[in-house]
Amino acid sequence: MNHHQTPTEIQAHTDAATTRSGVRVIVDLRPVEFLDCSTLGLLCRTRRRALERGGQLTLVCVRPWHLRILKAAGLHTLFALLATVEDALEGGQ
Repeated sequence: MNHHQTPTEIQAHTDAATTRSGVRVIVDLRPVEFLDCSTLGLLCRTRRRALERGGQLTLVCVRPWHLRILKAAGLHTLFALLATVEDALEGGQ
C-alpha cells in the first residue's frame, strides 16, 4: 500500500484482508505521518472485522505521538502494539 492513501482508499484493502476466517492483519504505522479520527476509525473497523472472523489485528507502532493519540482516544489497550513487523509475525506463530 502507498502510505499517501487516505483512510477511505485504504479501507478497500483492509476490508479485503479481513474477509477470511482466522486472518492476522498487521498494520505498520511507522511510515504514517498523519493520524486522525478517520484513521482511528479505520483501525477500529479493521480490528472488529478481524475479531468477528476469529482473527486479530496487530499494530506496529513506535512513534511516541502515535502512542499518545491512541492513549488519549482510549484505544491503546484494544490493540497489540509492537515495535517491528518481525515481532508481529513472531507473535502469531
